[in-house]
Order: sequence, then structure tokens, then C-alpha cells
Amino acid sequence: MLQTLRNAFKVPELRKKILWTILLVAIFRMGSHVPLPGINSDYLKNLSQSGGLLGFYDMLSGGAFSRSSILALGVMPYINASIIIQLLTVAIPQLEQLSKEGDTGRKKIQNATRYVSLGIAFILAYGIYATISSSGATAGLNSIQKVIIVFALVVGTTFCMWLGDRITVKGIGNGTSILIFINIISRVPTTIGSMLTLKEAGSASIIEIVLFGVFAVLLLATILYFSLSERRVPVQYAGKFAAGNSNMVKAQSTTHIPLSIIGSAVLAIIFSMSVMEFPKTIATLFGGTGEGQKEWAKWILTNPTSIFNQRSWMYVVLYAVLTLFFNWFYTQITFKPDEMSENLHKSAGFVPGVRPGEETTIFFEKVLNRVSFIGGILAAVLAVTPVLVQNYTQFQNIAFSGTGLLIVINVALDFTRKVESQMVVRHYKGFLK
Repeated sequence: MLQTLRNAFKVPELRKKILWTILLVAIFRMGSHVPLPGINSDYLKNLSQSGGLLGFYDMLSGGAFSRSSILALGVMPYINASIIIQLLTVAIPQLEQLSKEGDTGRKKIQNATRYVSLGIAFILAYGIYATISSSGATAGLNSIQKVIIVFALVVGTTFCMWLGDRITVKGIGNGTSILIFINIISRVPTTIGSMLTLKEAGSASIIEIVLFGVFAVLLLATILYFSLSERRVPVQYAGKFAAGNSNMVKAQSTTHIPLSIIGSAVLAIIFSMSVMEFPKTIATLFGGTGEGQKEWAKWILTNPTSIFNQRSWMYVVLYAVLTLFFNWFYTQITFKPDEMSENLHKSAGFVPGVRPGEETTIFFEKVLNRVSFIGGILAAVLAVTPVLVQNYTQFQNIAFSGTGLLIVINVALDFTRKVESQMVVRHYKGFLK
């Protein structure tokens, strides 16, 4: 990746795009340190350190959530809206038809996604306000100041979406993905500092820290290997008859359909995490604290028989099973074996050794089931790794996430491919001139 960037800087237009991206990212990072007016950030910091869904949100926001920044919501409302619209596209025929209308349809869906993200931003902003208000962090503020807090969070989300769009248009790569990438990377110094603090306090030895680092590197290498892996389905397309000297020769073109092994892993982990953490979040926000904690909240959070208790083995097992299921589910609705078979047949293509029609559909279903199972196992491992680290090691309250590593690698690979494709285009332009 560094060599690719070095070569890209030699091209004036690419250098301009990269510098523009760096400038917008710097503005974004500075904005994440602007605090909300009149808010005590200690309560949100404690919530984010408890891990789970709120800790995951804090990781994606680059610590802006725990700092009570105006960019605390980051691009999470937009991500949630994108997932909702994508699922609705499968369920609602009108949206599905709109997605097939080319650039015009995609622009309409993108505009709808922005409006939905604003609605989600208002809901999340009010939820954050209600959370910090119940802890007394907003004491002394009048009604107008409280409304300003909610609107500041929504405006912060809108600003993040605008920055992402600007990076996509004037920079390189997907702007939203790059912002999340930078946020996750920004947590690395904090993680290293926390580990050094544990060493100084005597909670962890230097050997444990080294072993933890080796484990993280091995996990990173595994994710990189599977991110570059794909299942290639061979496809042949019937060609036209070409006249030779004495015989008619029918030309055929051979290609393949690439199926990513872990293309659905991130969304599968987000889905399963939302299901597992939603009851805990409700219990944390509305179940009270200390001696005034309600019984139902206490059962959800601390009872050994509760499947939502992070320290129980049932939580780990159910978390892994849900991740495996959602990975299979999202793979099926994304690729749609029946449509793949139909489109292949319309294009005069076929899979060698498989009859067109129903047999091709069954073939694609079997291939997708195998791919989703392998990818689901890796996704489940990445999902439960932070839970196991929290439960069975000395590295509690460490900002470590297998999902974060997966996002970082995918965004880095996508950025590298975009830069290389831009260089190839400009190389051929120069050659033609």
C-alpha cells in the first residue's frame, strides 16, 4: 500500500486527490474533539468502557462518543440507514426495481438513505441526551440548551455525511469507509497506552503483552488471507460462429464469477451484536444503578443464567451462532441464486457441467452455503474474540476488536485497488496520446 501511494504521488491529479482526502480527514478528526456544550463526559466514557454495542460505536467514532463530542454519532446513522434501505430493497419490489434503473435509481436510493439517516440521527441523539440526562450530566441546563445538544449531535452527523460525500467525489475511495478507517486507527495509541498502564500497575506482565501482540498480528494475517480469498465459479459464454478456411469454428469466452469469502462478515457481526446487546443497553439506560437498580435489569446484566450476561458461556455460544446465521442470511439475500442463474441464462452463459435453469440455481445455492459457512466461522471468531479477551485475560477495558481489524483491512485493500485503478487509467491515457 505504501509503495502504491508513493507511485500515486508522482501523478499530479492523484496527488491532488490524496492531499484533498488528507485535508478532509484532518478536519474530521479536529471536529471529533469539539465537545458538546455543558456536558460532563465522564458518564459516557464509563458507558463506552463497558464494551458491547456502545463500546463498538465509540470505536467507530474514534473515541468521539466517550468524549461527548458534537461528532459523537459519527457516520453510524448513515450506516444503519444504508443497512435498512438495503434490506428493504429486497423486501419491497418498488425499491428493488429502482435499484435496477442504473445511476438514476441509485441516486434516488442514496437520497432516501440520507433522509432515513437524519431520522435515525434524531432518535440516537435524543437517546444520548436521555442517557446523560438521567445521570445528572445535564444539571443546570435550561430547555433551549438541551434542544441545542440534540440538534448539535444531528448537525454533527450531517457534517460527517457531507465530508464522506466530498471525499468520495473529490478524493479517492469511499468517503464513509475512510472516515471509519481513520477512527479505528486513531484508537491504536490509546490501546497501547492502556496496555502500558496495565504493565506499570502490575496487572499484566511484559510476556502477556507480547503474547497478546503476537495473537493480534496472527489474527490480522488471518483476516488478510481470507479478505484476499474468493471462490471463483467458472462460466462460459457462447460465441458467434466464425468462418475459417474450410470449417465453421464457434468461439467461446471463458470467465468466472468471484464470490468473496467474508464479504458479509462485518454486517453479520453488527446484526448479531445488535441483537445481543440491545437488552443490555435498555437495562443499562433505564434499569437504574446501584441500590436502585430494578430486578429485571439486574437479572439481564448479572444473573449467571441470563443469555445476555457477557460472562456466561451461553452468551458466547449464542453470539457465535447468531453471527453464523446472519452471515448466511445476508449472503443469500445479496447474491440471490435464482437471479444469478436467470441472468446467466439471459447472457447465453452457463457453468461447465451444470445444466441451465433449476440445476444452476441449486448449484449456486450449494456454493453460497459453503462460502457463507466458512466466512461465518471466521466472523464468529472475530465476534467472540473481544468477549473472551474481556472475560479470561487481564486486558479488560482495552479497545481491541476483531471487527475493527476486519474493517481496517477491507478499507485498506479497497483504497489500494482504487488508487491502482486510477493509475492504470492515467497510464493508458498517456499511452494513447
